[in-house]
Amino acid sequence: MIETRERLRNAACIINPEAAQKKWLRRKTLKKVLAQELPGQKFDVLLGKESMIALVRKISPAFSTIIALGGDGTIADVLQGIREAGREKEVLLGIVPLGSGNAFRKSLDIPKNIRRAVRVIQHGEPRQVSLMEIEGFVSGFSSIGATAEASNEKHRRKVKGFWGHALAGLGLLSQPLWEVEAELEDGLDEKGMSFERKRLKLRILDCVVAKSNYFGYSFRIAPRASLEDEYLDVTFFEMSAWKYALLLPLTYFGLSQRRLKNFKAKRLVLRGKDLPVQYHGEYLGTRDRVEVKVIPQAIRVIAPRRA
Repeated sequence: MIETRERLRNAACIINPEAAQKKWLRRKTLKKVLAQELPGQKFDVLLGKESMIALVRKISPAFSTIIALGGDGTIADVLQGIREAGREKEVLLGIVPLGSGNAFRKSLDIPKNIRRAVRVIQHGEPRQVSLMEIEGFVSGFSSIGATAEASNEKHRRKVKGFWGHALAGLGLLSQPLWEVEAELEDGLDEKGMSFERKRLKLRILDCVVAKSNYFGYSFRIAPRASLEDEYLDVTFFEMSAWKYALLLPLTYFGLSQRRLKNFKAKRLVLRGKDLPVQYHGEYLGTRDRVEVKVIPQAIRVIAPRRA
């Protein structure tokens, strides 16, 4: 806690007011809380993805703590900027969630309430986390297939909050199965047996690659994932869209995943035709080849103190 307080004397806050559905109310509240309770320089800006990453990359050498105030996309952009600056070993990451889903913060037990999240930054402790790199981008969770296409649909419709996630979910019903070849390296199978390399040919609706447990609107998509181990958690959904929809209540709470192909691996290469890809809710477009690899001990995040 002493280290956290010392580092907060040299902190930068990256604020994305567009992340919240009721953005103007949240923005006003946020500014008041920040002015009263958080030190450091505030960057209250409306930026596109590339500009946000560039800003964080530019300022990272000057600060020992960078606080991301926004949704999962904002967190991803801040992480990317810190990594591109080569400052991931020196900078602490703080999180104040403003988005609708805020999946990444949930895996760290960071409160969604603004004031409580600020208290975590003030009184929490640094926690070392491992992340992943997918197609050159730093991430805590990603997917290839139907949920990636659903992310694209959500952004295309420009509907925020719960209803944005719900409408995107309806789009899953029309998704096809993708024929893929998967190559996993240096991992563990469903029985915990280690392997150097495993190749699979599959017909999948979705492939979820995770370090954190949640994505979307508190969707516990990867119950076996851990930010603390040095493996990717890879789950293949070999089922039709309609079966996926029928199992959705169980899948939402992480229950149906017990019966699916699940692996731990340090690297995954997935090959197929026009595979949709997303990370942290950010749609990357389609690829014929997708590579994901673990980033061990990627950064330290300010999280609630453990009992």
